[in-house]
Parts: sequence; C-alpha cells; structure tokens
Amino acid sequence: MLKFYQMKYIFQILDKMRCLRKRSTVSFLGVLVVFLLFMNLYIEDSYVLEGDKQLIRETSTHQLNSERYVHTFKDLSNFSGTINVTYRYLAATPLQRKRYLTIGLSSVKRKKGNYLLETIKSIFEQSSYEELKEISVVVHLADFNSSWRDTMVQDITQKFAHHIIAGRLMVIHAPEEYYPVLDGLKRNYNDPEDRVKFRSKQNVDYAFLLNFCANTSDYYVMLEDDVRCSRNFLTAIKKVIASLEGTYWVTLEFSKLGYIGKLYHSHDLPRLAHFLLMFYQEMPCDWLLTHFRGLLAQKNVIRFKPSLFQHMGYYSSYKGTENKLKDDDFEEESFDIPDNPPASLYTNMNVFENYEASKAYSSVDEYFWGKPPSIGDMFVIIFENPITIKKIKVNTGTEDRQNDILHHGALDVGEKLIFRKQIRQCDTYLRLGEFKNGYFEMSDVNQKIPFDIHCMRICVTKSQKEWLIIRSISIWTS
Repeated sequence: MLKFYQMKYIFQILDKMRCLRKRSTVSFLGVLVVFLLFMNLYIEDSYVLEGDKQLIRETSTHQLNSERYVHTFKDLSNFSGTINVTYRYLAATPLQRKRYLTIGLSSVKRKKGNYLLETIKSIFEQSSYEELKEISVVVHLADFNSSWRDTMVQDITQKFAHHIIAGRLMVIHAPEEYYPVLDGLKRNYNDPEDRVKFRSKQNVDYAFLLNFCANTSDYYVMLEDDVRCSRNFLTAIKKVIASLEGTYWVTLEFSKLGYIGKLYHSHDLPRLAHFLLMFYQEMPCDWLLTHFRGLLAQKNVIRFKPSLFQHMGYYSSYKGTENKLKDDDFEEESFDIPDNPPASLYTNMNVFENYEASKAYSSVDEYFWGKPPSIGDMFVIIFENPITIKKIKVNTGTEDRQNDILHHGALDVGEKLIFRKQIRQCDTYLRLGEFKNGYFEMSDVNQKIPFDIHCMRICVTKSQKEWLIIRSISIWTS
C-alpha cells in the first residue's frame, strides 16, 4: 500500500505538468504510461514485468500462473488501447452504429435474490422511444458457473428479445482463462480472504466490461445489477453534459452509492480498464475510481442531485448479506434539469472563502455562501445573450443551515445591456416578485415579461444578522 501512495505522489507531480501538454510533443498520456510502467516494476502486486515474453512472479504466498497473466496483462504497455480479450457473445445482434450512451452492468450469481432482470426492465421502461434509439445496454455475466449463465441468458432472451434484435441489448462473458490469479491475494484492510477474492474479481469483471464498451458509444455509465432508474434519465444526463460543454471532467456522478451512476467519456474507458486491472487486489472498485479521477486531474467530486439511479437490492452479491443502502437523493420521476444559459455572475456581498457566486448557478451540488448581507446588496447574473425565460427557481439555505436563507429579498429581470464604469449591467429592471421563506419560484415568465431578458438580480431588501447561502439558481428557457 505504501508504494501505491508513493505512486499517487508521483502522479500529483505529473498533474502539475498538465499545463505543458499543449506545447509538448509528448502527450501527457505518454508520460503517464512511462511512469506507470516504471512504478509497475516496484508494485507489490500479483505480477512483475520481466521482458517481453517471460513473466514471473514469486511471493511467499503463491506463484503466479504466467499463462493466465499473459492473456490479461500483455497489453499493459498501451494504456490507450483495449485489452486483448476474446469475449463470448451470449446474446447479441451486431451493433449497427455508435450510440450516445452505453449502460454497463456486471452480474454474478447471488446466494439470495436476483435483481438483474428488474434492472434491465427498469432501464428500458424508463426510457422513451426516442431515448431507446440512443442507448445500448451491455450485460457482463461474469460468474464462472456456466449453468447459471445459461439460465440467465435464457431468461434475458425470453423477456427482452426485441431489444436484443434491435441491437440495444448485448450479453457477454469474459472467459476465466483471461483472469489473473484470484487466490492468496494481499489482505489489505484486514479483509478476510474470501472478501478479498470477491472484490478483486469484481475489479476485473468491471475492467473487462469497460474494455468491451470502449467503442460502442460516446459516453458510458456504470450501473450495478440491482438498480432502479429515474424516468427519462438519458434526457437528464444529456442536459447535464451539454451544460458542462467546455468544462474538463473525468467522472460525473448521478448517484452517491457505490459504483452506481458513474459516467465517463468512452475514450477514457481503456485507461480505466487498465487501471482496475493493475490494482485489482488493492482495494474495492469504488475506492479505485476516486484515485483514477484524481490522477486524471479532476480533484473534486462532480455529483448531481436528485440522483437518477436507486439501489433496490436487499441482499448483497457478496455472501447474500443484507444490504439496505438507499440513496435518499433519488427521485423516481425524472427531474427537470434547468437550462441555465451561459452567464457571468457577480455580487457586492462579502463572500466567505471560496463559496463564490458562480457556485449558485452550477448544476453541481455546491452553493454560494456570504456573510450577513445588508439592504441594497445585489447578486447579479448577466446572460451572454438575451434569453426568453419560461421558469425561474431560487433556493436559499441548506438542510444543515436552515437559517442562512434570504429573509427579505426580491428578484428583478432587466433589459438593454450597457457598460457603466466598465461593468456590464442592464439599464432598466422590472421586479418579478418577493422571496418567501428564502424561496422564489415563478412559471410562465415569458408570458409576463414583454422583453427578452439580459440580466437577472437578487436584491436584499432588509439587512439581516444571519449569513446567506444561495443554494441554487435554476432557469428554464423557452
């Protein structure tokens, strides 16, 4: 484990070199590969690279099966390329075209309960006809028990034959001979041997699934096999991705639980697959994902609320133990993600630390936080282009700080953008209404306002002793 974190430190140094990647003839990924290969020589893992043809690993606990190692790790030097695995197509029709989103599921035999069919059903039932045209679902039946796989394939093909024929559903299996050794692994965190084996195999299951899906779509979202979906989740995801255009991100999270609802660019899947294989015995997959995100220079979690996916299983795939985890941010009906068109934000309030104005306008779970505002203080949004607004919603305060609301305030909209003292602002404003209990909402704005809106501002109409949190500003355009 010490060497794993030494490696992480080196990647933090590499992160500082990212700013040079546009000027360098060697890509950052190339540097990443060199360091990974270098550090790989020292990692206390289940393998050590020795030459191009011979691979040997000796420890006090076990001897690596080199034939199985070659199958799995011979392409480790090419992190941008897929891993050479010959998959078994258990139920599939050739994919005619690349889709917008691939939904990946990995499933093994459970001692109690089976939720896979319900999960697949939820994916399709919660999608509209138009959305179905843009998704593909890949199920990796990762259990080595062939009888169980045969039974599951029969059930899936009976219930979802039309989706398989349409190319929307594929069922695959990565043969056991491609897996690395799964016995005698390191017992990190003092986990029992069977637990270590279970989570290590799960990392490899996911790695092979990611590897298969690398070229099936533009984006990829990972689900577990016991999940219920929100209605029209694809439309919500597309809207979020569009709102982040021009923003760098590695992982977007649409659930706060485990490996549920984690979204990636498909071009990152080969690297993620290699990463999970490289550290498959070190820690659980959701912990590894945090490191992967950080190594690719996304330092903070980008998670959206309400959640689009809910854990519905009662029994875990590990030993059939009870697992009652629920995402309390999940909403069954698709939530209407605001458009929030491009804009500049500023305020004359005293901002606390780094809780700047822009965070109230972000679709990410963050907020603006300022010290006690005074009468006449403003929070202003200047849109890049005049817009027609259909609906406005502003929330202040949080569950933890319910008194940090705007106790007395109003919301105005403006037109005729001008420059005054080198600051862009609107020449005239019209008041839409007052805040009530720290909340403002108005629908059909476009029917009440006779002009396209270039500015919007929140006005403090009475000084208050409490600090102010503006949790979210949501705008829907026509």
